[in-house]
Amino acid sequence: MAGLLSRLLTVLRGPGPNPPGVAGPLTREASPAAYPGDFHGVPRMEWAADADGQPDPGEVVWTWVPFEEDHSRGKDRPVLLIGRDGRWLLGLPLTSKDHDRDGGQERRAGREWVDIGTGGWDRQGRPSEVRVNRIIRVDAARIRREGAILDRGIFESVTGRSRPSGLRRPNRKGPVTTSGDRALAVRRSVRATRPSWPWPTSCWRPGSGG
Repeated sequence: MAGLLSRLLTVLRGPGPNPPGVAGPLTREASPAAYPGDFHGVPRMEWAADADGQPDPGEVVWTWVPFEEDHSRGKDRPVLLIGRDGRWLLGLPLTSKDHDRDGGQERRAGREWVDIGTGGWDRQGRPSEVRVNRIIRVDAARIRREGAILDRGIFESVTGRSRPSGLRRPNRKGPVTTSGDRALAVRRSVRATRPSWPWPTSCWRPGSGG
């Protein structure tokens, strides 16, 4: 009787949490409305890692990550923290899957990944990749543990390529925002100010000897 009651309680409660470093089972969020949705925009990203027991940008932590297509469902996985948005931490999801093999398929699906190597966030020592075009919000209260501090150089390389999904390059007709746009604007300016032939007869012309 006691064994039957124990099994019944296990079914009702669901499986316990996976040990850190091991991806958790698919779970349904108890209160989907509590997650306000992914972050869209360009946050302030800076490395501020500190081994003080508190989650900070520049650290990899284990927490619940909602699926992109259904925020009411998700799983435990490592996340690289990159910044803050009010009471929320902002992070980029990690995976141990090798997307170099299906990079084209992933890009067509709108997912962009960057290799970050190995670290203490994965107890099996598997190389990881971080998705740079999906920024999720992370509740500090739901973080299970700090996995590791990411090297500052790698962090800056990752955040330099990070952009929310759907954020596109500004239109050429808009403000000049990149070095390529600036170079194009200079070339256009030079063409616009270059005199056209024929010049006025009072002006000196090449070979006129004047």
